Amino acid sequence: MDEETAGSIADWVAQVVGRPKVSDWVLVDDAMIAGFADVTRDWNFLHTDEEAAQEVGMERTIAHGFLTLSLMSPMRMDAGMEPCPGMRMAMNYGLDAVRFLSPVYAGDRIRGHFRTREIAETQPGRYRETVEASVEIEGQARPALVATWIALYLS
Repeated sequence: MDEETAGSIADWVAQVVGRPKVSDWVLVDDAMIAGFADVTRDWNFLHTDEEAAQEVGMERTIAHGFLTLSLMSPMRMDAGMEPCPGMRMAMNYGLDAVRFLSPVYAGDRIRGHFRTREIAETQPGRYRETVEASVEIEGQARPALVATWIALYLS
């Protein structure tokens, strides 16, 4: 790696580590929930039958936890997370400590909160980013979910 690239990487690390980013709001409506149910073949009544969901104590149908989790990817992009300079490829490496804390009801708006905790060079030109992530539900004190998200970058 040349000095210019090394300087760009160091500047990127200094710019992103510890700085919170927040996405715009995303509406989770019945159509989105139904589409996710069809794609995943998860037609549990909590997601598809409002009356049955209410019978077990829900206000109305709820989004799949994995739907909420999957929306973190576009929310992360929307939040303006800075990409690794000279990046040739980025990939998800995994999620640690995923916890679904509150249901996302049909009609709720959610947004992602992201804070890069660490960026480590694991091999020359290969970086691992660890991000603290959460999904806020508009008007609720408790988040829908929290997770540690790990991404790999090749530059």
